[in-house]
Amino acid sequence: MDAEQGVYLYAVTRDEGGEPDGPAGVAGAPVRRLAHRGLAAFISTVSLQEFGEESLRRSMEDLAWLEEIARAHHRVVEAVARRGPTAPVRLVTVYTGEAQVRELLDERHAQFEEVLRRVSGRWEWGVKAYAVAGPAEPVAETQDAAPGAAYLNRRRAALRGREDGWRRAAEHAQAVHEALMGIAVAGTRHRAQDPQLSGRREQMVLNGAYLVDEARAAEFARVVEDPAERGVTLELVGPWAPYSFAALDHDGETAYGDAS
Repeated sequence: MDAEQGVYLYAVTRDEGGEPDGPAGVAGAPVRRLAHRGLAAFISTVSLQEFGEESLRRSMEDLAWLEEIARAHHRVVEAVARRGPTAPVRLVTVYTGEAQVRELLDERHAQFEEVLRRVSGRWEWGVKAYAVAGPAEPVAETQDAAPGAAYLNRRRAALRGREDGWRRAAEHAQAVHEALMGIAVAGTRHRAQDPQLSGRREQMVLNGAYLVDEARAAEFARVVEDPAERGVTLELVGPWAPYSFAALDHDGETAYGDAS
């Protein structure tokens, strides 16, 4: 491989043979399969002028560039996941050559096998909950209350109402999370997104990811659709390849579980 070219890694699966049949990868590059010790890494060739360490530090601050890469990465991972159990890797994972990818498959062979066993027949679902603001309670005002005092009373009441609404929403979101965890194989609570990222004005009180058996997907969805949950608006997204349940930590152990 040319010294100015690197290898972009999308996902790892068991080696079932056959070449990938799906969308092009990042920068429009064709995706190929690298088989090693019973595993298959799905990769494409990228320019190190664009994907080298120094270039990436600048590019990762370009949201338009990052979104384009993320979309291409996601398309490839989803196509691979339709073939069978898949361990997606983190966005923009780049190696200097195929030898480094083989080393990864050697060093993390047992961990990748464990991930693939864990996610077999399962998909990731996301559930987001947003606080719903209820009507403010009226504030009783005495006839002799000064205008300034009346204003302060209304402000205090409004703040108390928001705090009470937030607390109720957080409690409902926790109840939803616990119900979902009773169905899911594993789950984790990600950091809540601010309105600029979520695209909604309401405050997010739950940003959960759940690994769910295919056979229990409908049961899982019914929990989210349950109208008995008050104080929150629920949003179900997925199914996806198990991004949140395929990461390996720095010690090579599989990262799972409830992070709440």
